[in-house]
Amino acid sequence: MKKILIALDYDPPAEKIAEKGFELATSMGAETTLLHVVAEAFYYSSQNYSPIMGFEGFNDVGMLQQANVDELRNAAQEYLNSTKRHLGDTNIQTLIKEGDFGEAILSAATEVNADIIVMGSHTRHGLDKMLLGSVAENVLHKTTIPLFIIPVKKMEEK
Repeated sequence: MKKILIALDYDPPAEKIAEKGFELATSMGAETTLLHVVAEAFYYSSQNYSPIMGFEGFNDVGMLQQANVDELRNAAQEYLNSTKRHLGDTNIQTLIKEGDFGEAILSAATEVNADIIVMGSHTRHGLDKMLLGSVAENVLHKTTIPLFIIPVKKMEEK
């Protein structure tokens, strides 16, 4: 394993996912790429959406209605740079993709020639899962690259 792709969203457990993924990469001497997929602005305005690591204000619907893709990409780059600083390694690469989360993760994995994908699973159930689907499940069913899924539910309960 020489290259690890760590897919991050803005949910609070993303910090732990980044740490665990980076720990895995370090233990194998692998290159690390942090990925964030930019979604439509309405995704970030959800009342259930929680920002992390200093990115307060994403819940501000007024700001989001004015946000365009470039602004969202700039915010995502700042977020990935902040995560990179948090992990303490300037050699970490960052990548931003747009569109469907699962497809973008798979595309990024191919683009960086990743040997493993690290991501969290929000373990949604019932109606949430039917409406939102499971990105981790989608990636799992479509990838030929090993997948390291970190269960987020347990982190949220701590």
